[in-house]
Amino acid sequence: MSDMIGQHVVVTGAGSGAGEAIALAFAERGASVTALGRRLEPLQALAAQSDRVLPVSADVTDPASMATAIDSACAKHGAPTIVIANAGAAESAPFLKTPPELFQAMLDVNLTGVFNTFQACLARMNREEPGRLIAIASTAGLKGYGYVSAYCAAKHGVIGLVKSLGQELVRTAITVNAVCPGFTDTPMLRKSIDNIVEKTGRSREEAEASLRNVNPQGRFIQPEEIAETAIWLSSDAAASITGQAISLSGGET
Repeated sequence: MSDMIGQHVVVTGAGSGAGEAIALAFAERGASVTALGRRLEPLQALAAQSDRVLPVSADVTDPASMATAIDSACAKHGAPTIVIANAGAAESAPFLKTPPELFQAMLDVNLTGVFNTFQACLARMNREEPGRLIAIASTAGLKGYGYVSAYCAAKHGVIGLVKSLGQELVRTAITVNAVCPGFTDTPMLRKSIDNIVEKTGRSREEAEASLRNVNPQGRFIQPEEIAETAIWLSSDAAASITGQAISLSGGET
């Protein structure tokens, strides 16, 4: 497929999981992809799978780091046309045992990281040409879950940011949306399962089932589903969709 030829796609958190799947999906369709992440090694491994992927080390929590990274990407591929703010992290703790440092860390990577990514890229985008800003949020931005209040607060903030920026850019050719997956089969999910096993004494099978069954379809979302949703949101067919939070969760409410 070659429907994304001529597009410059920036993907944060591209070293694994959904970010890796998103980067490869766009590259397979002909886009030039800048893959951002803190660690260069997994990005280089990703680039080895496609000569359309440019690996660039960057920290989404650091505005200066992001500005430098995007300048480097623009020098190679021109201004971004599609931006996927995917980088994120999840830590769990009961509310009263959530230290301020943990709360701030969740805000920094999950919310401020989206802000920094969008700001660095939007400043370099042509508002008169079709463009896309897409945040990979979570169903945690649409509802609450126990023991992850900091993560939920950050993801709710992402939805507010998307809705507000969507309105701000509504008279331009750039749309702003969020994809909100449920529990997704990624290394971050496997870490969460390990944490449940360690803290509750449940078997791994029981821990997996407790998360899988949150999805009414009784399954984990696959990274490729997130990638295909981002592809669709980036297509001409989605030109009228902006300021939306799209639940990708098997009917979870």
